Amino acid sequence: MEINQYESMTEALHDLNKRGFTDSFTVEEGGIRSMTTGKLVRPENVTIVEYHRFEGDTNPDDMSVVYALECGDGMRGIIVDAYGTYADPKIAEFLKEVKLKDGL
Repeated sequence: MEINQYESMTEALHDLNKRGFTDSFTVEEGGIRSMTTGKLVRPENVTIVEYHRFEGDTNPDDMSVVYALECGDGMRGIIVDAYGTYADPKIAEFLKEVKLKDGL
């Protein structure tokens, strides 16, 4: 998978969903929580499969990253974060503990 291959975040989210990344996650103390099942997954059971960065055409504050994540039990989903000034420090701390898929 080529990173940053999408023209827009909407296009990325739609394609990732079609490819099975159907859950959304939020970061909490101890891991990420599935918005679908409510299950909490610890960082050692999560892999970043791919990620895509986007910059706003007119506003540099519109910068975001879409992470496609896979959990050890096969659950797949996404988490979106800003980068730069508006990045969520909880997400950054969580992602530091997560492994990257080979080749990223």
